[in-house]
Amino acid sequence: MQVIQDKSLLDRLGIWASSLCAVHCLALPILIPLLPLVGASFFAQDWFERIILSLSMIIGFWALLSGFYRYHRQIYPVYSLMLGGIIYWNKNMFGDSYEPFTIAIGAMLIVGAHVVNLKLCKSCHSCDTETSSCSAD
Repeated sequence: MQVIQDKSLLDRLGIWASSLCAVHCLALPILIPLLPLVGASFFAQDWFERIILSLSMIIGFWALLSGFYRYHRQIYPVYSLMLGGIIYWNKNMFGDSYEPFTIAIGAMLIVGAHVVNLKLCKSCHSCDTETSSCSAD
């Protein structure tokens, strides 16, 4: 049962990281005037956003591929994670005025991938053994 709790922790960490990334990107336009006052202008840098998103994607791939190989053998959460990451990475593709919507869609796909992975892993009734899979469900 410890393996299931570790798996849940990874997905929860992924949900937290991608949600934090989305909040950062959506709140940044409001906070930009205040950043120089507190000496935290690096939060507004593109490289900072890319690092946070990259960490979120690494956690996501780790959690989702772990769930895929150990439990459920369903690949579609990984596709959702990849699509969300691509959309999020290219958040300016429709222009600056649509950036909040693009960020929200990308973040929802990433968080949704983790939620689906959690549900698939928890629906596996034979997770007590590492060798069995629930792909027949």
